[in-house]
Amino acid sequence: MSYELDPVTIGIVSISDRASSGSYQDLGLPALQDWLTKALQNPITFEPRLIPDEKELISQTLIELTTAGCALVLTTGGTGPAVRDVTPEATLAVAHKEMPGFGEQMRQISLTFVPTAILSRQVAVIRDNTLIINLPGQPKAIAETLEGLKDAEGKPLVHGIFAAVPYCIDLIGGPYFETHDGVCKAFRPKSAIRTQ
Repeated sequence: MSYELDPVTIGIVSISDRASSGSYQDLGLPALQDWLTKALQNPITFEPRLIPDEKELISQTLIELTTAGCALVLTTGGTGPAVRDVTPEATLAVAHKEMPGFGEQMRQISLTFVPTAILSRQVAVIRDNTLIINLPGQPKAIAETLEGLKDAEGKPLVHGIFAAVPYCIDLIGGPYFETHDGVCKAFRPKSAIRTQ
C-alpha cells in the first residue's frame, strides 16, 4: 500500500435505559469499538455515547455526531417492538436519505439464528456526509450482522453489512475506509479502488 490511510471518526451510540442509569453494565460500546478496531486499518477516533431510550435525545445525539464530523455512526439497542424501543423512529427523524438494504440484510443474517429476527426494526440512513446504521443490541449479533457468516474455510456464506459500508461512505463524500480482509472484505467496483 503506497498511500496514507485516511483517519476516520466514528460515532458509537449505545441506547439503553438500564445501562445509561448504571443499573446494568453496557456491553454495546465495547463490542462496537472492539469489532471496528479489528476490522479497519484506518486510524480511528471514536465518539462514544451511552444514552437512555428517549427519542428526542437519540435524534439530538445523532445530529451532534454528524456535525462533529463522524463519517459513520453505529447505534446499538432500542430496535425491537417494545414500548421504549424508539431508535428507528429517532434515526428516521434525522434522515436525508433512507438506505433500506442494510436493515433487510441484517434481518436476513439474524434469521439464520432466530425466528424472532423479523421483530427487529433496524434502519440505516444518510444525513449530510454521514452514514448512520442501527445495529442489534447483543454483542454476538452486532458482530454477526457486521461481519456476516462464513464457512469453515472462511468463505462468506451470507455477506455482512459492513462489506458495503466503505463504498457507501465513498459515494457520500467521506474518507476512504480500508478493511482487514480477514475480518471483513470491503467491496468496491474496480474503478473505485484506491491504488496510490
